[in-house]
Amino acid sequence: MPDPMGGFDHLWPFLAGAAIAYLIGAIPFGIIVSRLFGLADPRKVGSGNIGATNVLRSGNKAAAALTLVLDGGKGAAAVIIAWRFGLDMAVYAAGAAVLGHLFPVWLRFRGGKGVATTLGVLLALWWPVGLIACALWLTTAAVFRFSSLAALIAICTTPVFAWLLAPGPVFWISIVLALIVAARHHTNIRRLLTGAEPRIGKRKIAAAKG
Repeated sequence: MPDPMGGFDHLWPFLAGAAIAYLIGAIPFGIIVSRLFGLADPRKVGSGNIGATNVLRSGNKAAAALTLVLDGGKGAAAVIIAWRFGLDMAVYAAGAAVLGHLFPVWLRFRGGKGVATTLGVLLALWWPVGLIACALWLTTAAVFRFSSLAALIAICTTPVFAWLLAPGPVFWISIVLALIVAARHHTNIRRLLTGAEPRIGKRKIAAAKG
């Protein structure tokens, strides 16, 4: 990883790479796909989230699947581009792409929860770790039918597999991503504990609060 005390000449390429990755991650595919399919703006229905789970609440599974693939793909694309400049640059790009999805500048920094984008960056950053995370997400979602629970289990256990299978920088960024995703799911965690969390496939078309 670059030394923060190494001077701007050493640090600026990483900052520039992170900025590009942020802009890639900030592409709001949930909104774009919803408009293409003639659906309601996902920010105005359900949870108000721009991710695939909330798009699914429109009842259009194809739109939700496309959103999932594109949100994951943009994270993977940012990391793949950065990999040309080494692992450290790829790690910076991974974090920046997820932050772009969470806090997109053109949506007043109100984005999604980062699950698909995080899975995408993990697959591109260190594919065995990413593949395990995806498998855990799919298995948990299929068994328990809670998207939030699947996300929390998949992403929050990633540091364990990164520690076992990946280099140090991948392990550290996996911890950061796990903390961010867990923080973004704080309301879901409360609903899971109280039994109020909606299951996958349950339509929720009430206007979002706020």
